[in-house]
Amino acid sequence: MNKKVIIIGASGHGKVIADIIIKSGDEVVGFLDDNPNLEESFIGFPVLGKVSDAINYKENKFVVAIGNADVREKIVNELDVNWYTAIHPTAVISSIGVEIGEGTVVMANAVINSDAKIGNHCIINTGAIVEHDNFIEDFVHVSVGAKLAGIVTVGRKSWIGIGSQVIQCKKICSEVMIGAGATVISDIQEKGTYVGVPAKRK
Repeated sequence: MNKKVIIIGASGHGKVIADIIIKSGDEVVGFLDDNPNLEESFIGFPVLGKVSDAINYKENKFVVAIGNADVREKIVNELDVNWYTAIHPTAVISSIGVEIGEGTVVMANAVINSDAKIGNHCIINTGAIVEHDNFIEDFVHVSVGAKLAGIVTVGRKSWIGIGSQVIQCKKICSEVMIGAGATVISDIQEKGTYVGVPAKRK
């Protein structure tokens, strides 16, 4: 039975998630967004109201299409709804021990290998690689083309930038931003932004 899904966030990210929902055989009911300048429809689907209007649609499932982890977390904490996990049909996900939390989005051509554990409301973006035995905490964003080698831990609300790499057995604490193209070769134990090869705190 197909699921009926409301997307929170009428944006480019929301377009990508709408495509995943459709390709998964489920139904996009519409969007919720607090932007007062939106038209009545977005990419052919109705804009149903503000985020707080989710209470009127609780028979549906919901997914947050917002990249900012703080905003994503705030919305999740405010709403008592059933969350939809969106996995693109072209994503390659091991059948051995993988766990993917509620509200997480796995985009096209992403790879998640054996015994990787992905938390709630994460984004595993297009073409990202999450290798075996990774532990990805809640609200993490692994950007387009980023590569996490085996046995990597990424703390809550961290952002792994586009095209960046983390070598095996490294730990990244919570609320870290890894810049585009950076290479992490050491554990990161303090919040902050890390850039370059090897990645250093900015």
